[in-house]
Amino acid sequence: MLEFDNVSKSFWTGKQRKVILDRASFRVEIGNSLGILAPNGTGKTTIINMMSGLEKPDEGEIRRSCRVSFPLGFMGGLIGKHTARENVRFIAELYDLDPDYVEAFCRWLCELDEYFEMPVSTFSAGMRSRLSFALLLALDFDMYLIDEGMPSTADVNFNRKAGSILRERLERTTIVVVSHQAATLEKFCRSAAVLRNGQLYMFDTLEEAKALYDYEG
Repeated sequence: MLEFDNVSKSFWTGKQRKVILDRASFRVEIGNSLGILAPNGTGKTTIINMMSGLEKPDEGEIRRSCRVSFPLGFMGGLIGKHTARENVRFIAELYDLDPDYVEAFCRWLCELDEYFEMPVSTFSAGMRSRLSFALLLALDFDMYLIDEGMPSTADVNFNRKAGSILRERLERTTIVVVSHQAATLEKFCRSAAVLRNGQLYMFDTLEEAKALYDYEG
């Protein structure tokens, strides 16, 4: 389970304080994937980062009783001066997984060939995205965090393989996805929430959430 207990988060923009969450409390249960609808600029990425532990709340407590992923597409865990092989083996050891398995999995999924032995700083954006997504799938979390849906790359074979693995994971894991478009949530979730005025309003169905979101818009 992932739980926010009386959590507040805000930023100073230089002109005013932008409130992301204002003493918000909610929980995401394992087995109940959740979609969050929020307009652009309201703090979708900030909430996902707080769920993963990349950002801390100003006040309140965030409790995790399951293995929560880093956000899909997050590049901050990759060290540019190290090769792809060095990166994936280091991260595997951080999560107490077999480095040989994680390396083999990422090599198979990414198909970077000789680039796997080159520094990540030499990679194109698409290659870095493939490596990051492969790591996410290799680590096998209980709860996956997705910001605006599954990233797309120009590599058709990678998209096919990664999409197939993600669909299989959906059957036995929990997904939290944030987006400004309801259509994105339909691919992943049955229940949904709406971020509005610093609060997360939870609904049993996406249709109920869409009604509030559309009315708000």
